[in-house]
Amino acid sequence: MSALRFPDLPPSEPQGADLLAQERSKTTFSVHDLSNYLYGEEYLERQEKFLGLIENEPAFDKSNRYFLGRTERFAGALKKDYALVKLAQQQKWTPEEFQQADILIDEPGPFGLHRGMFMPTLVSQGTDEQHELFLKPALRYEVIGCYAQTEIGHVSNVQGIETTATYIPETNEFELHTPYLTACKWWIGGLGKAANHAVVMARLISNGKDYGPHALCVPIRSMEDHTLLPGVMAGDIGPKFGYNTTDNGCMWFDHYRVPHISLLAKYSSIKPGSGEYIKPPNSKLSYGTMVLIRASLVGYARIGLAKAATIATRYSAIRRQFVDKDQPKKMGKEVIETPVLDYSMQQYRLFPIIAAAYACHFTSKEMMRLYYLNIKNMASGNFSLLADVHASSSGLKSLTTTMAAASIEECRRACGGHGFSSFSGLPLMLQDYAPNVTWEGDNYMITQQTGRYLFKSFRDLVAKRASGKFSASQITNPTLAYLNTYLDNPDLKCPATTPAQFHNPEIQLAAYGHRAAHMVAEIVHGLDVEKRSWNSMLVEIYNASVAHCQLILVQNFILGIRGDMPQPEGIVATPLSPAAKEALTDLSDLFALHQIHKQPGEFLTSGYIDAKQVSMMGKAIMDVMEKKIRPNAVGFVDAFAFPDYYLNSALGRFDGKVYEAYTEMATREPINQTEVIEGYEQYIKPFTNPKGLKGKSIQARL
Repeated sequence: MSALRFPDLPPSEPQGADLLAQERSKTTFSVHDLSNYLYGEEYLERQEKFLGLIENEPAFDKSNRYFLGRTERFAGALKKDYALVKLAQQQKWTPEEFQQADILIDEPGPFGLHRGMFMPTLVSQGTDEQHELFLKPALRYEVIGCYAQTEIGHVSNVQGIETTATYIPETNEFELHTPYLTACKWWIGGLGKAANHAVVMARLISNGKDYGPHALCVPIRSMEDHTLLPGVMAGDIGPKFGYNTTDNGCMWFDHYRVPHISLLAKYSSIKPGSGEYIKPPNSKLSYGTMVLIRASLVGYARIGLAKAATIATRYSAIRRQFVDKDQPKKMGKEVIETPVLDYSMQQYRLFPIIAAAYACHFTSKEMMRLYYLNIKNMASGNFSLLADVHASSSGLKSLTTTMAAASIEECRRACGGHGFSSFSGLPLMLQDYAPNVTWEGDNYMITQQTGRYLFKSFRDLVAKRASGKFSASQITNPTLAYLNTYLDNPDLKCPATTPAQFHNPEIQLAAYGHRAAHMVAEIVHGLDVEKRSWNSMLVEIYNASVAHCQLILVQNFILGIRGDMPQPEGIVATPLSPAAKEALTDLSDLFALHQIHKQPGEFLTSGYIDAKQVSMMGKAIMDVMEKKIRPNAVGFVDAFAFPDYYLNSALGRFDGKVYEAYTEMATREPINQTEVIEGYEQYIKPFTNPKGLKGKSIQARL
């Protein structure tokens, strides 16, 4: 029993439950219908079923998560991953069902990269024979793998990795070797202690020629007792800012031989004996796993945004500060302190984050549709989508994960001092989300890939227009469409003359398209005409990628609400109710206008809008937040359908019992389990009572 006990008293009136009930009564749409639109009825029903299974399993208990150190947390994560796999096998879950349960448990684990990167790489780059040898055992967790690409000296620059895989024709083997300290594999999730196999990215060398990075699937630990195999050294890299329940590891090879079958050979291979290199039909085919992960990260950004916004919005509706003398808040006939959510500054901080979460929902669905469509096309030799999907996934990964990381921190700050407490759920969320801005390509580096695609598209379009054989009706690619619109009229001006006109989606799309195209045109001019170096324009290139991807987010948000988004084959979209459609349109307006109002410089220099119009946008933003979004704020976050078990937050509880949950969590703090702290006799008593006085002699000093 805890030595810390709180009086059996309620919080002062009004109660949190009553405040949230009042908020929910103002919602203009059906929360259940919007949740159903976002996820589908089947997903929501599964969630309820999974909660019944998960909450009753000790391995998935979250009650002590905030009190544990790294060693205890890793041990718990290993137990959790084992229990989750066993449960999935018993329940015969599909991969989608497994992922849904894993999201609810919400803790990175040592098997995460086995599912997230090791197996997808085998699927996309392995032959049928390799699927039999590696993938099928991996699906049964007999093989547990990791994805060893990053090196201590090379992270984003995959082409610069130094680990070598040299073909030995005499034995038909590859020899893996680490020639420099900088070639040691580093940051590899699951490698530290859990994995017994690894997909290793290494420089393929045959007959003295270096063919660049290729993937090999190799054993690294004994299948008998899990000891490292001769020629392999590996271990954990130590504590990190976050993600400490995953054993990120390091590894080096000392002339380690593996059989010919280890080279993943779906697209490229080495002929046994001769060492002849068979090149892939397209040099970017090996990007498959990378594109999948980057596209998936847009969806996880949506989850991060939504989770943080749910906690901060509910808490802001309950937390009261000061009385607004101009517009006093009432509960019944009683004047109460103003809920923080009523302050316009809090709305300006939180409501765009809610809007961003919904924006990412539509774009993440579209990115996954395009990814699977591209996979299908490539299987039949059609690579037309590959460049666009790769470029978009790179830029969107950068933009959305940057947005999410910044927004989680903003939500933490918006909760005031209590946001600094682990019990809010926000500090650990930020720590575990932070790696997203770096892995799968540093967010500032990978935007160059988006930039190269944009500049090539622009140059090709200019050349086609100049050829006299071009027709705008031939354009089906949305990137070429907005670039062509700009080239038709680079001096286009925004026609809006009142704040209300900025709610017109066509004006919003025109503003984003004109700005992005103007930036691309300026960079191409700098590179091609002014002969500026690529390095000297990296800031502009990054900003152009952001502009392009913000346009994608705005465009998909608008199309999604209209019901004009393309759907995956065989899928029929759930229709939006008129009330939900109107409410989401308000969020779409806020998302589009807030980005312009927050950073107007590029929109102004593009010439499409002027300073007076930016000022009008500010009025339009405040108007839509106060009159349209404020009544629906709690309804919007409720529609994300996050159960309390998932949130694990005292501040974000659905029932509004914030202070009751907060104080109860404090009683579980391990150092509160005794009234007098261990160490009192050694470190405190020598100062406060060095003579060991007892009773009245001590009290008399007071």
